[in-house]
Amino acid sequence: MPELLSFLITAILILYIIRALARIFLPMLFQNVVNKAQQQQQQQQNYRQNYSQNANPNANQQSSSQGKIKVDYVPPQTKKGSIPDSEGDFVDYEEIK
Repeated sequence: MPELLSFLITAILILYIIRALARIFLPMLFQNVVNKAQQQQQQQQNYRQNYSQNANPNANQQSSSQGKIKVDYVPPQTKKGSIPDSEGDFVDYEEIK
């Protein structure tokens, strides 16, 4: 019986120590993970901004013509009534009793 009691006390103490250490170290670990993710996101955003500015040297010219639309390709229009009347949404069914 004393061995069981000492085992239980030891197990409870170990669990409390692990719990206390987790309360201290887990927030620091999560903070490091969040900081790394924020840095990576910032680097990606900076890369995209730099790439878009380098790839589009006429950005100043485009900003001055803001509000105007330039269309390079207009697809041919199809008839709206191209579906025959025999084709439709109605589906024949038989009622089974």
